[in-house]
Amino acid sequence: MTTELTPLPGDSQPSSAPTSTPTPSAAFIDTGDPAQYLNRELSWLEFNARVLAEAGSSEVPLFERLKFLGIFFSNLDEFFMVRVAGLQAQILRTITELPPDGLLPHEQLVAISSRVHSLVDSAYKLFNAEVMPAMKRAGIVIMRPEELAPLELAALDERFRTDIFPVLTPLAIDPGHPFPHLRNKTINLGIMFSREHDGQEPGFGVIQVPAMLSRLIRVRVEGTIRAFVLLEDVIARHVTEFFPSARLRGTYAFRVTRNWDLEIDEEEGEDLLQTIQAELRRRDRGNAVRIEIGIIGIGEGVDASVQRLCRAIHVDPALDVYRVQGPLYITDLLGITADDERREHRDEPFASQVTPPMREVDDIFAVIRERDVLLHHPYDSFDPVVEFVSRAADDPNVLAIKQTLYRTGGDSPILKALARAAESGKQVTAIVELKARFDEASNIQWARTLEQSGVQVIYGLLGLKTHVKALLVVRREKADRLRRYVHLSTGNYNPQTARLYTDLGLFTANREIGEDVTSLFNLLTGYSAPSKWNRLVVAPLGLHEAVLGLITREAAHARAGRPAQIIAQMNSLVDVDVIDALYRASQAGVDIKLNVRGICCLRPGIPGLSDRIHVRAIIDRFLEHTRVFRFLNGGSEEVYMSSADWMPRNFHRRVEVLIPILDASVRERITGNMDILFADNVKTWELNREGKYLRHVAPVGAPAVRAQHRFTELARERAKLTDPLMRTGRFHILQVPPSLAEEARRTKNGKKKKLQ
Repeated sequence: MTTELTPLPGDSQPSSAPTSTPTPSAAFIDTGDPAQYLNRELSWLEFNARVLAEAGSSEVPLFERLKFLGIFFSNLDEFFMVRVAGLQAQILRTITELPPDGLLPHEQLVAISSRVHSLVDSAYKLFNAEVMPAMKRAGIVIMRPEELAPLELAALDERFRTDIFPVLTPLAIDPGHPFPHLRNKTINLGIMFSREHDGQEPGFGVIQVPAMLSRLIRVRVEGTIRAFVLLEDVIARHVTEFFPSARLRGTYAFRVTRNWDLEIDEEEGEDLLQTIQAELRRRDRGNAVRIEIGIIGIGEGVDASVQRLCRAIHVDPALDVYRVQGPLYITDLLGITADDERREHRDEPFASQVTPPMREVDDIFAVIRERDVLLHHPYDSFDPVVEFVSRAADDPNVLAIKQTLYRTGGDSPILKALARAAESGKQVTAIVELKARFDEASNIQWARTLEQSGVQVIYGLLGLKTHVKALLVVRREKADRLRRYVHLSTGNYNPQTARLYTDLGLFTANREIGEDVTSLFNLLTGYSAPSKWNRLVVAPLGLHEAVLGLITREAAHARAGRPAQIIAQMNSLVDVDVIDALYRASQAGVDIKLNVRGICCLRPGIPGLSDRIHVRAIIDRFLEHTRVFRFLNGGSEEVYMSSADWMPRNFHRRVEVLIPILDASVRERITGNMDILFADNVKTWELNREGKYLRHVAPVGAPAVRAQHRFTELARERAKLTDPLMRTGRFHILQVPPSLAEEARRTKNGKKKKLQ
């Protein structure tokens, strides 16, 4: 396979190593040298650079390119609100604990600022030079008010006077009017003007652009399909009406990003819900961490005004100010394509498939009793999960339902089913994670709704986030025997994100796993950990040690000459102990293939240390969110799925599970999926030893393999298993994988007729 050496956006020297972390050489054999690790924050920025690269790809449909641009800027917001804010807080508190790569907080902030400035510049060049011209050719334009014809401009001015002007509040800044508090992520207009009397300091005013008004104003323009002007441009056109006695010197839009993370001392707060509610009210007053400046036309004294703005909100003008050549926060502009149904500008339509054995099932519990069932979202529909909860809520034989809820979404059918079950007298317990970042307020709201329905709502363990995704149904069956039915997942119980994120979900009635999940819920509700676990490995009660043990066992197999290999997919790889264990396994002769979508602090390809480790990442239509791990184990391969990435927070500060795949057919399907994932040569990037990501391309003459497309095809093939052709046994015509063909044969022979 060849590698395309095209740099990521913002990379001027793709082959050079970061100056703060020199390129390791063959001399680095022992672990622990800072040069052997990549910085976590800079690695995350490289993930976002890969997102931006999708926006820059001419092979991506036009509207999807704009979507990726929006994701890029939305990601940056969260990065600044949490990660950059955290680094700044470390400096204020004189915290000097170093990460494995050895960079001090200030050094990280300098490196972050440099990289983000480069990426943002690249994003706006892409927006101005490629995306918006292509939008214009497609009949969609964003215009300045002065570009409108007189009739349309007059209509816009009238709309300003009637619908916008009454909402606005101009704020003049002087000794009698202190600088106002600017809310997080809102757009404001900075207005520079001269005062009436000479000798006074130039005036400065602020108009906050109301967030409750639509930023996109639709206008009629002859010859175009859709035309818009931006709300801030309309307000800027009329600023003289707010300061009529002053001479306008210039106007610019700006946007402030603040520290948005919650600081909660759970041991001090008597009521976690009330504590979080109080913190949510204070959060909007967090320290400013970034200012974005968008110039609206030419004005005098912009630099002096920005300096004044920086002093007022206490940001570093050298590091924290980002001047952009275009509209602020491009994510808001995704609405320009919202009602446009032209398929040529979007990804190919895809509907998640409800496949055998979960389609048109009369008794979903009978299906799960017979065998474990794996769902691969979004290719397999999330509907069976919703149906499972709904059937359990309405089944008179179901006695109890217990579920963890992390990011579930507001109007969720799962929440409605849990409420209905509680109202019918069932024992229903919901473990609600109030500290799910940015979803705190939503979680509080629907947690209270569940409580009003009679659901026992628990807010997890003190000091830990409940990140595990687990659902337990206890059902009375023949001879009053109780059976446990379990669903475990790598992703959240959220029907919306299940259509956008790739995840695995497992249904099982395995007795040992059922006992473990019961113990897990007892741990979450009553602090009662079992003396031992049957099959599950639980964090923080041994998951870290188990992962290190699995890696070490693989190294021992390699040293003994037995088959040894580690293949893993996850979102992030940060934990230094795990990284060091992987380095030692590589030195022992273990071949290691990692697919890490986001942060990766491991340096692959260091001679004598990590030259057997290959790290890849896929950025495509769906967000790769699956966590799955394969260990060859001397020829007796073991496969696991998990809610946890290999990060310190997952091992030590969250409740997580590692789930062994016991069913042979499920294990075969997962390993087949991983083979497809690592065969991708269309949307894959490979990490090199310098910390740079390079695109993979197929060798000349070799077929292109796009993993997400292949998974889509497989889902459609599985959906055909009940077609008349499938019942004839002529499976080769549709090229159905052998495991699926066997499933169809079993159906044809009558073993599953009751499930059809």
